[in-house]
Amino acid sequence: MQFSTILFSTLAVVASAAPTSRASFRETTDASDALEKVSDYFNLLANKVQFARIMDQAPACDVSRAQMPIAPEALPAPAAGHRVHHVAVGRGTQNYTCDTSNSTAVPAAQGAVAVLFNASCIAALYPDLLQAIPGMAVHFTVDEAQQLGPAGLQVSGHHYFIDNTTPAFDLSGPDHDFGMYIGKKANGTDAPTTAAVGLGGEKAVPWLRLGSIEGTTQNMQEVYRVNTAGGSAPATCAGQPESFQIEYATVYWFFEGADEE
Repeated sequence: MQFSTILFSTLAVVASAAPTSRASFRETTDASDALEKVSDYFNLLANKVQFARIMDQAPACDVSRAQMPIAPEALPAPAAGHRVHHVAVGRGTQNYTCDTSNSTAVPAAQGAVAVLFNASCIAALYPDLLQAIPGMAVHFTVDEAQQLGPAGLQVSGHHYFIDNTTPAFDLSGPDHDFGMYIGKKANGTDAPTTAAVGLGGEKAVPWLRLGSIEGTTQNMQEVYRVNTAGGSAPATCAGQPESFQIEYATVYWFFEGADEE
């Protein structure tokens, strides 16, 4: 029996970019962590491709099957009745400013910018592969063709901040519209100690839960930032410029309400 179109295209899209991507591997201060995280991703991908070759019937891309990897003690679970609307891998920078006259000052967060890549089918079919993507992606640039390193996922939108505390996620494009989400931080927790570090050895930024505010569309109610890689600022402003960026990658889970609220 032939593979299902969904399964084949999902794996093919993720795997096909490796030999042709113009995205470059970034130099890092922790080569061992980079090698481990990138190797984990490719080993998982190879296993999925091999498994797909021997399957008689492949599963369909049913986003409702996707399960977010959050322990109850880490962040509150999505509200009862809320369901997965969209899953995206974010790759960009966390942005900071410093008081250069005070080397002991703590860097101040100034939001973030990121390209968002559609990972909904990967979340539904291959959750372990999804969790490996940020640790790989933080070591690659997003090239001019908007490719996420060797993970050939399609762009689903962009993330930016309206002000220092108000994140926005524009999930629209020429051939899709997953809506607009504008939120406020509701909960946060430190990333696991095993989370991937950034290019300069920076710790992973915290995992977050956001609540929606006015301007959000398509009944989206909550967004979770999990599986973070890199992005944290240094402890002090010593040696830092007035403004700087730290590379990061993560997975964003968008949840919609069961009914219009």
